[in-house]
Amino acid sequence: MAAQNNAPLPDGLEIAGYRIVKKIASGGFSIVYLAYDGEGNAVAIKEYLPSALALRQPGELIPLVSKPNLPIFRIGLKCFFEEGRALARIVHPNVVRVVNFFRANETVYMVMAYESGHTLQDHIARVAGRGSRLGEQFVRQVFNGVCGGLREVHANKLLHLDLKPANIYLRLDGSPLLLDFGAARQTINIDAPMLAPMYTPGFAAPELGARGAALGPWTDIYSIGAAMFACMACVTPQAVDARRQEDKLPAQLDALEARYSRELVTMVRSCLALDPLARPQSVFAIQKVLQAAPAAPLPEPEPVEEERASGWRGLAGRFGLGRK
Repeated sequence: MAAQNNAPLPDGLEIAGYRIVKKIASGGFSIVYLAYDGEGNAVAIKEYLPSALALRQPGELIPLVSKPNLPIFRIGLKCFFEEGRALARIVHPNVVRVVNFFRANETVYMVMAYESGHTLQDHIARVAGRGSRLGEQFVRQVFNGVCGGLREVHANKLLHLDLKPANIYLRLDGSPLLLDFGAARQTINIDAPMLAPMYTPGFAAPELGARGAALGPWTDIYSIGAAMFACMACVTPQAVDARRQEDKLPAQLDALEARYSRELVTMVRSCLALDPLARPQSVFAIQKVLQAAPAAPLPEPEPVEEERASGWRGLAGRFGLGRK
C-alpha cells in the first residue's frame, strides 16, 4: 500500500470550527486527525490527500497538485465528498458515524464521531503473540455486528470494498465499528491505473482486481470471509493471484475444524469462493449462520481466547486507516 509522504496539518490549527490536536493515522489516500469541535467534543477528521497525486510540504496548508494529476484528483475529491454525504445518512451502531464534511485547503474533510478502543487487527496480533487463537463465540459476536452494519451500508446502495481487520474497530465494550470505506478509492482505481492496487491483497475479492468486473455485496462478502479467516488462523489469507497458482486455503480451512465448528468453517469457506456466484448471496445469510448454535459442542477454548474487550484497560482511542 502507498505510504503517506505529505506533511500533516499542524497541531493546534483551527479549521472550519475544529481545532486539530494531532495526526492519529495515515495511509496512501488520506490522513486522520484527532480534533475538538467548538463545544469541546473529540472528533476524528479524515482529510482527502492521495499521496500519488498531491504534495504538501511542512508549513503549507494547500497541497500542490500537478496539472496532469488534477483531473484525477478532482474525481477522487468528488467521490470522497459524495461518500461522506452518503455515510452521513447512515445511523447504525456498527458503522462509523459521519457528523460533518466540509471543503477547505482545496480538498475535502470528513468529520467522524471519535471512539476509544483499538482495531481488530491489533487484537489478533495481541492474542497471536501469546500463542493463542480467538474463540468462536468472540468471532461470531464481532462479525454478527460487522454484518449488521454492512447490511445497513448495502441497503443505502454503498459498498465497503476494503473490509479487513485493520478497518474493523473494537470499542472498549467489544462492539465492532466499520471504518474507512473504500468506495472513493475504487472509483479512482477505475479511472487511474497509476493508483492501482488500492485494495488489500488477501482481503480483496477477485473482481476488485479485474477491470470492468461487476462489484456488489458479494465483493464485501469475500472480504468478510477473509477477515474471519484472519481471526481464526491469525494469518492474512492467501492473495487471489497466489490462490490461482496454488490454492492453499482449502487445507488451511480444513485444519481450522479442529478449533472451530464445522458450520462456521463451512460458511467462511463459501465466503472465500473465487466465483462470486458460489458465495453467500447476502450478508443476512451470513448472519443466520453466525447467530445459530453449532450442531456439535465447540472445541475447548484456550484460557485467554474468550477475553472480552470490556476487560481491556489503558487502551488509547484512535481511528485507524490500517497499515496501507
